[in-house]
Amino acid sequence: MNIVISQPMFLPWLGLFEQISLSDVFVHYDDVQLPQGRSFISRVQIKTKDKISWLTVPIDRKNSGKLINQIIFKESESWRKKHLACIKQNYIKCSFYDDMLPIAEAIYGFNTENLSAFNINAIEIVAKWLGLKTQFYKSSDLRIPGEGSLRLADICNNFNAKSYITGLGALNYLDYSIFENKGIKVNYMNYQKTEYQQLFGKFIPFVTILDVIANCGKNSKQLICSESVYWKDYKKDE
Repeated sequence: MNIVISQPMFLPWLGLFEQISLSDVFVHYDDVQLPQGRSFISRVQIKTKDKISWLTVPIDRKNSGKLINQIIFKESESWRKKHLACIKQNYIKCSFYDDMLPIAEAIYGFNTENLSAFNINAIEIVAKWLGLKTQFYKSSDLRIPGEGSLRLADICNNFNAKSYITGLGALNYLDYSIFENKGIKVNYMNYQKTEYQQLFGKFIPFVTILDVIANCGKNSKQLICSESVYWKDYKKDE
C-alpha cells in the first residue's frame, strides 16, 4: 500500500494531485504547526497577462492557534469575491473555462472560517473531479502522537503502508532509518512538469490546479504522469 502525508495546501499545483494519484491513502497533515512566514498553506500562484500573481488568504492571526487546523480567516475581508473575480478575469478566454468555473465557485462557496477545512475540501473536490480513487484521512482524527519522522512512520504503520511517497521538501528533514526499521520504503516524487497550453506566455508548472483545468478540461488527467523514486536512487542521481 502507498501512502502520502501532506499538509493541506491552498488550491495547490498539479504535482500534489500526482501524489494523490500514486497513493492508496492520502493523509491531510493538519495538526502540525503552520510554517513560519509565507507558505503554500495560505497562498498559490496564478498566471495573469502581466505577471505571476498570488491568491492569498488573509489570516486572522490574533484569533488563530499555532496548528494548521487552528488557523481561521479574516472573514471581514471580501477575499473570496476578490479571488473569484481574479480567476474569472484571467481564465475567461481559456478553452475549458466553463469546466473550471463551477469547481472554483463550489470551492469558494464552502461555508467555513477554518483554513484547513477550506483547503481539504478544495483538494478533495478536485481529486473527485479528476476521478482519483484515493481514500482521504486527517491526521488530527488519527490521534497518533509524536513528531517528525517517527510520527510520519507511525502514521504509515497505522495503515500498514509499505511505501511512503513524499515531495522534495522532505529531503531536508527525513530520517530514513526510522522508516526502514519499520519496513517502510521512502520514495520521492520525480515530477515531470509536463507542459500544456497556457495563456500569457512561457509555461509555468507551479500555478494552481485551476489553471490546468481551465486550459485542459478533462484532458487534465492525462498530465498526471509523474512517478516516484526510491530515496537512495533519487539522492544518487542528484
